[in-house]
Amino acid sequence: MSNEDPNAPVTPTPSRRSPRQGVGGSPMGSTISIVLAVVAVIVGFLILNNITDDGPSSSDGSSTPLDSTPENTTGSSVIENTTTSSTVPPLVTEGATVVVANASGVPGSAGRMTTELATLGFVMAEATNSTQSGLTASIVQYDPSIAAAQAVAESVARSMGGLTVETVPTPPPVEGGSLNGSGVLVLLGTDQADKTIAQLSAPVASVAPAPDVSGTTVAADTTGTTTG
Repeated sequence: MSNEDPNAPVTPTPSRRSPRQGVGGSPMGSTISIVLAVVAVIVGFLILNNITDDGPSSSDGSSTPLDSTPENTTGSSVIENTTTSSTVPPLVTEGATVVVANASGVPGSAGRMTTELATLGFVMAEATNSTQSGLTASIVQYDPSIAAAQAVAESVARSMGGLTVETVPTPPPVEGGSLNGSGVLVLLGTDQADKTIAQLSAPVASVAPAPDVSGTTVAADTTGTTTG
């Protein structure tokens, strides 16, 4: 028989608490593992991205800058090919009137030279005579009070084979002592009288004397006989 008192109050049995699950195999440990894995993936991605941005590497492991310029390994310097071309300036034919004065003594030569220069586009006045006679070398003179006179005078001198250009004296050496408004004066000498512009502008070829068989130049004496 039991000695328990049926009237005694019943003491409730204490309930068991379920222990909190820890790291090893518990739900909380699984959450932490997932977080750590995600962090590891992100850090790995950032490291890989940083390595990729550093640029390509050469075969020996050294990195090559993207904007690097290859050097000249041949040791020779590169010379830029530059070509220079010399151009002849155009003739200045306007801005001053040209007058040709005959100083050669050859009749009509000043008029014929006036026609020659007119074919090049120069503005010509009527030909005249110079107060100088027997001038051997032609000269071009210009009036400095006319703005374009010097440029026109230089163009005339170049067209006639390269004459000397100077300022005109006062009074100018022409009949009447006046250029009548002309800014350029050509004193036509014997060297260019009755020659065309084509003849004056053509290059002159120099011819050297040919030596004789012995290597000395044969010269003629006054009697008409040759000497060695």
